[in-house]
Amino acid sequence: MYNSDPNIFKIETNHIVPAKGRILISEPFLRDQIFGRSVVLLIDHTPDGSMGLVLNKPLPISLNTLIDDVEFTERIPLYQGGPISMDTLFFLHTLEGIPHSLPVAPNIYLNGDFDMLKQYMQQGGNIKGNIRFFLGYSGWEYKQLSREIAENTWLISHENASVLMDEASSDQLWKQSLGKLGNKYEIWSHFPQIPSLN
Repeated sequence: MYNSDPNIFKIETNHIVPAKGRILISEPFLRDQIFGRSVVLLIDHTPDGSMGLVLNKPLPISLNTLIDDVEFTERIPLYQGGPISMDTLFFLHTLEGIPHSLPVAPNIYLNGDFDMLKQYMQQGGNIKGNIRFFLGYSGWEYKQLSREIAENTWLISHENASVLMDEASSDQLWKQSLGKLGNKYEIWSHFPQIPSLN
């Protein structure tokens, strides 16, 4: 039987410095509706604060219900990017030709000319693996993220674009990302979020 003391299994920082394009992996027992078992892509990280998008929290609605001037041949998933500005649409993509896009990580961009993006989709451009949509974002004020990292709430790592843009495996992203960091973390990835349920 597993030891029920969560402190034994709590993440200890791996001393990787947060930076734009890196991911935050939540500690196994974080009981937060949005951030529990979450993987967050850092969109920006400065001394004044940080911004990110939660990659693995799908919403019950789709992009199809929000955009009525584009006909989609398939359901386009929407994800909860975080608790801030949840009425605002963000998108990550791999399309180099979209004007005003902000580079986030190798082969990943944030936002850009939305009309051109819709044109790409209307012309049958491949969405899977290339574009992901989010409502809201995650934000940390001055030193807030540093405090949370010091409290071992987050482990910092990185993933390549193909993994981060793969919606098909988003439900396994937390477990896979944690497991890639070594045996100790791989064991934690199988532990229940609420230890009393083991």
